[in-house]
Amino acid sequence: MSLLGIGSAQIDLILPKETYRPGEHIVGYFLIKGGTIEQQIKRIDSDLVMIDQATGIEKVIDTVTLLTSKLIHSGELYKKSLTYKLSSTVPITTKEISYRFKTKITFSEGVESRDQDIIQII
Repeated sequence: MSLLGIGSAQIDLILPKETYRPGEHIVGYFLIKGGTIEQQIKRIDSDLVMIDQATGIEKVIDTVTLLTSKLIHSGELYKKSLTYKLSSTVPITTKEISYRFKTKITFSEGVESRDQDIIQII
């Protein structure tokens, strides 16, 4: 069933706040909740994406990739820390420009789990 995404583990990026400044360190963690069966995690990818509302263009600013061979058991809660430094030249959030982290967890078998977290750069 996990091959179809039913009962698969889920990922959630937990950030302490929603607003950051250019050059600031973002310190949070990935919370992985085990599904109905155990699954082998292969990797976690989190893209910082800038969205231009005027043009509809989404641009990946940077990517954090964690390679792992962690086995997540049924119902287990697992935390993996994240530390990310924003570029000091990243444009601030405006009506036209917005940001979000798009996170995905990949398993050796089963469907990927995805999460999105909106942040503001002020």
